[in-house]
Amino acid sequence: MPEAPENKPPSSKASRGRPRDWHDKTEQNTVKSLDRAMAILEDLSQHQGRGLSEIADGLGQSAATVYRVLVTLEARGIVEFDPVEQLWWIGPQAFVIGARFLRRTAMLDRARPILRALMMETGETANLGVARGAEVLFVAQIETHESIRAFFPPGTLSPLHASGIGKVLLSQMQDEEIARLMAAHPPERFTINTRTDFDLLAEDLAQIRERGYAIDNEEKTLGMRCIAAPVFDAFGQAVAGISVSGPTPRIDVARLSQIGSAVQRAAADLTKALGGEARA
Repeated sequence: MPEAPENKPPSSKASRGRPRDWHDKTEQNTVKSLDRAMAILEDLSQHQGRGLSEIADGLGQSAATVYRVLVTLEARGIVEFDPVEQLWWIGPQAFVIGARFLRRTAMLDRARPILRALMMETGETANLGVARGAEVLFVAQIETHESIRAFFPPGTLSPLHASGIGKVLLSQMQDEEIARLMAAHPPERFTINTRTDFDLLAEDLAQIRERGYAIDNEEKTLGMRCIAAPVFDAFGQAVAGISVSGPTPRIDVARLSQIGSAVQRAAADLTKALGGEARA
């Protein structure tokens, strides 16, 4: 008689981080209260200094439910309450958690001296950003010493279609992926220069691919320009963007090519430092 098959326990690798049905994202595997708390936290991170009713109305949730979530997060230091203004803010523990995420990769450590050198060369603020859905998440910045300057502190989000880093990352995506992103997140108009039409945006992205760097020409904020180039990993995938940003009187049309070349060199230096290779 053949032996019964041996009941082998799941490998430690498979079971250490998630159960066997980890791929199942149906409602039964979702903690609704946690999902609600994350929605409140994300909303507060984008609109800091909000009242209870404002948060609840914006999310379509009851004030009592939102309050319970906020008090729970407050106990962990993730949010904090200003009793004078009666407003809720992101708390210090949220920064601690975010900082731990940033330490996950060597990109930031390797990027800082490159960003500093770029700022010194151009005289303008240098930035590092990564894609997060339809937005750019700024993860590092070296500010210029000029009194009037661009300011994107780590954690700032900006739409892909209306930022230098965002457009340079879009330019490295397939047309189908870009179309899906734009359909799911219709481009918002911020200034008269913002490209919200898909055909016009596609033309701009084609020019970026040919030129090697993107130009945000007052498309998010009037009076500010940004020039960005992509950073690649070992597989030739664009994983980040480096940019220089500043007021239009200092980043005038005559300097675009010069700054563009400097930004490209900085992006190439970071690509090399990460063991990456630009896409052919």
